[in-house]
Amino acid sequence: MAGVLDGVDQRTKLAGHNRFELLLFKLSGRQRFGINVFKVQEVIQCPPLTQIPNSHSVICGVAHLRGKTMPVLDMSKAIGMRPLSREEGGYVIVTEYNRSIQGFMVGSVDRIINIGWEQVKAPPSGTGKESYLTAVTEVDGELIEVIDVEKVMKEVIGGREEASVDVIDSSLSGKNDHILVVDDSSVARNQVKRVCEQIGVKCVTLKDGLEAWEHLTQLIADGIRIQDRYAMIISDVEMPRMDGYTLATKIKADPTMRDIYLVLHTSLSGVFNTSMVQKVGANEFLAKFEPDALLTTIQKQLRLHHALSE
Repeated sequence: MAGVLDGVDQRTKLAGHNRFELLLFKLSGRQRFGINVFKVQEVIQCPPLTQIPNSHSVICGVAHLRGKTMPVLDMSKAIGMRPLSREEGGYVIVTEYNRSIQGFMVGSVDRIINIGWEQVKAPPSGTGKESYLTAVTEVDGELIEVIDVEKVMKEVIGGREEASVDVIDSSLSGKNDHILVVDDSSVARNQVKRVCEQIGVKCVTLKDGLEAWEHLTQLIADGIRIQDRYAMIISDVEMPRMDGYTLATKIKADPTMRDIYLVLHTSLSGVFNTSMVQKVGANEFLAKFEPDALLTTIQKQLRLHHALSE
């Protein structure tokens, strides 16, 4: 356990090489689950929790950690499994998503594994839209399930789904603009799509970087100029098969695509993202999910796109 706790936040050098590290944990059974180490601040033994009246049933309480208060969620109950008892909930994984800090109570924490995104696959098609899995991978012959934390956060924490009315530029409606949205989370894809619909922009949505790359190269092969088809690309960073950093690097290295405006839209927080955007050549980084900031960025690029098209 000490090795896991000591090494959790020293993992930035793998990004940009289509590799990442996964923290493995268990809930109440033998099944192992995973969470990207980049989103983990630390792993602690479950601290005393203060109950919050009328809070969501998944929230076990709040913990006070070094002068700050954070909600602690029962990960098992959050994904539709049996709630953890305090005896089972031995550890809390402290995470940062979308610039907020929260803890996830788990039964035990196993180890960190270093893998390539090409080893990570989309969940089996039979899992359905209600599944809390965003990806699966295999380690030592065992299936590891990667949880769609964005879906959990949306259901438990909530948040605004649409941009404010005063941010909307109605003059951009009716232009028949298209945006390519690449994200393995159905929740994230729908959030971006909902914001785009506020100004009448149509979205083509794809589930991972490899699918997007194959789509773009097919358009080129068909003689279609990417900049004529899409006003911009909005891509997640963490995705099975090919991550957003690798997708951005490939797009910006291709002379037929490099001029497309590319935004990396991710729940990964921190200054690290700024340097990675510069390294891979992306045009901008946006933290999930801030609808006003997202719409502002989209509208700024649409104005430029329209000006260049005239």
